[in-house]
Amino acid sequence: MTTQEVAKRLAVLCRQGQYEQAQQELYAPDALSLEPAHSNAPETKGLDAIRKKGEMFQSSIREVHSGYVSEPMVAGNFITLTMGMDITMQDGNRMSMDEVAVYEVKDGKVVREQFFF
Repeated sequence: MTTQEVAKRLAVLCRQGQYEQAQQELYAPDALSLEPAHSNAPETKGLDAIRKKGEMFQSSIREVHSGYVSEPMVAGNFITLTMGMDITMQDGNRMSMDEVAVYEVKDGKVVREQFFF
């Protein structure tokens, strides 16, 4: 897949809430996930660990009220999306989350994702 094709598919799957499917289809087995230093998991290596991190996040959510995923922007081997959600956590706290996500693609697979929030 080209970077543009990966970008389109990634945006579609994320809009459908199919994050695990996106990872299964589009990520390299040794992908790297980076989040800000203040997050619970600033660096996660490998697709299995990335999936586990996603499962932990999903299990912390009681209800999703709304969400969005922007159209992807592609520059060379990089994809950028903005994403957000209005959620209620398991502890009852409701919050809005907005982030910028940058993905690096090599050989048709996402090899690195980095989130800014």
